[in-house]
Amino acid sequence: MTSETQTGTGQGGTAPLNRPLLGINFFAGDVTAGFGPYLAIYLLAQLHWSPQSIGFALALGSIVTVIAQTPAGALIDWTSAKRGLMVACISAVGVAALTLVITDSQYAIYGAQATMGVALAFLGPLIAAITLGVVGRQAFTRQTSANQAWNHAGNVVAAAIAAGLALAGFVDGVFILISVMCLGMIFFTALIKPSQIDHEAARGGVAEDSEGQEQPSGFATILSEKRLIIFGASIILFHFANASMLPLVSQKVASGGDTKSGIAFTSACIISAQFIMIAMAILCGKTADIWGRKPLFLMAFSILPIRALLYTLTDNSVALVAIQSLDGVANGIFAVLFLLIVSDVTKGTGRFNVAQGALATLVGVGASASNLIAEEIVQIASYDMAFYFLAGVAVLGALIFAFLMPETARHARRDLADSSHSET
Repeated sequence: MTSETQTGTGQGGTAPLNRPLLGINFFAGDVTAGFGPYLAIYLLAQLHWSPQSIGFALALGSIVTVIAQTPAGALIDWTSAKRGLMVACISAVGVAALTLVITDSQYAIYGAQATMGVALAFLGPLIAAITLGVVGRQAFTRQTSANQAWNHAGNVVAAAIAAGLALAGFVDGVFILISVMCLGMIFFTALIKPSQIDHEAARGGVAEDSEGQEQPSGFATILSEKRLIIFGASIILFHFANASMLPLVSQKVASGGDTKSGIAFTSACIISAQFIMIAMAILCGKTADIWGRKPLFLMAFSILPIRALLYTLTDNSVALVAIQSLDGVANGIFAVLFLLIVSDVTKGTGRFNVAQGALATLVGVGASASNLIAEEIVQIASYDMAFYFLAGVAVLGALIFAFLMPETARHARRDLADSSHSET
């Protein structure tokens, strides 16, 4: 009870931030984003792939992540070699990125995407688990929001460098940049000593009522908890609506230009959104333990249909960059709130990482479906029809979350109850 009270009042937030974790997240900004919209532009404008082939290539990484995500969470819960596992996954991303530089073979590109998909299944949960294991639950909200702010700052720097490389004519430079960022991640991972990681804390503790029974699997953990079922449905629809928006608008711009202009445009979109993501990460760090999780997550959801509809109103590059900046609100909040909500619901169960992995699998399902279906709609109809469809998906997801998902922060629920009693 005491620890919960301290967390709720923010007393745990006075501890200094862990600097190696901030460094890891700075360089992870470009690494954990995958090849994403850069690959879409590269395949369209440089290798002249069809929208359907591009959709499959983009979806392949997500599909592999879907397959690997839940066992990845279980392995992270089990292993005490989290640093070594992190280095192995970072190295795999670097190799996959360099593969795109040295070959234009379709099968090699598919292989690189699959390798990236497996590695990304581990990297996000590993960073979260190591963070929880190093700083503990009391400082988790503060450190996570700071991690995300540094992550977005790293994305800004990487996107600016990528734009410069593309405009200078070095269109493969973005993939080399990812491999360099991997080296930075490895360096800061090495600065965290194994003894600093509390592996019990890193998996969310041990269930108070545990009597040695076999722990449930990731999806069993979700299915046994109503809040996780609702949250899982919500995040599928969130990423279904969101994942293909930037690749679509980047292709829309690149289809009338070349690879250099497409990459430069995409970098401008990323930079504009990342600045807002930094602000959203800071906002979540200051308010998530006071307002609760639900109003912030609804704010993120509400941006998606607005952004999708605005994309249909203009072809002006400057206006499209401005619209894309709204992505910073949605993804900036989601990145922090996803971890906090999972931590809230799995507190004391020892299933933080396996539940996180299973839910991240659902993120991958949404992202894969988004890329495949949106590209098909473009092929059959138009870019505008694809954006209308994504807007509808976003509205459905927001309604499900608004009416069915309860607040998960206990202290926020107590504060709301106290406030209502005082008013009466």
